[in-house]
Amino acid sequence: MRFEDSMLAAIAGYVDTLSFVALFGLFTAHVTGNFVLIGAEAAGVGQGVFMKLMAFPAFVAGVVISSLLVKSAEPVTPNRAACVLYAIQAALMLAFCLAGVGVSHAMHADSTPVIVCGMIGAAAMGVQNAHGRIVTGPGVPNTVMTGNVTQVVLDTIDILSPQMPTDARALARTRLGKMLPTILAFAVGAILGALAYRHAGFWALLLPCVALLWLALKARGAQRQTAVSGAATDARRSSAGRGRHAHRRRPGD
Repeated sequence: MRFEDSMLAAIAGYVDTLSFVALFGLFTAHVTGNFVLIGAEAAGVGQGVFMKLMAFPAFVAGVVISSLLVKSAEPVTPNRAACVLYAIQAALMLAFCLAGVGVSHAMHADSTPVIVCGMIGAAAMGVQNAHGRIVTGPGVPNTVMTGNVTQVVLDTIDILSPQMPTDARALARTRLGKMLPTILAFAVGAILGALAYRHAGFWALLLPCVALLWLALKARGAQRQTAVSGAATDARRSSAGRGRHAHRRRPGD
């Protein structure tokens, strides 16, 4: 789970920075930044306010689609849900890539193709935000780092404080070990996203697309392994039950 959190954080930083650079300051990974930019542009600072407005319903649509498709995947298990969400996000990321390539030669903040491109990116990252809520597990938030950074600072203070009880310090150290790699992965992803767009344009989105497909295959493999293990366990229990039943039978029965 920790490895997946770090990879997803890197994807979030990568895609969010790339979209910010390429699409006139659009945040795709979270809506808070877009609300701030909408307020700034209402005061006459910036451009592309309509695109940022449309990013919000697109983001919501990504969350809704994620929830509906996961609930329709029977049986609903963490690995199956993760596989579905990774596949959906990979498909949307590919669409985001192709849409961006199609408009990269005629970029204008208020043009319809650019707005649609931004909406697809927001929907893709809406799926990733929904992932942390839908898939059960002790994961770390991987799209917005504000809460993670705050917790890391608090945990660092607790670890360095001599007044803290030993068990509380150990808990803080464990939590720090989970969150710090995610923050660093997000930062590295952000840097790579900017550099990749500079050298490859929207084609750079193929990298997170491939990473998501790999995660989907990994989750599918884990799902199959769990199913095989469960079937083997059921077979052993059934065999043991038949053995006990035969042992208890008397010759005259």
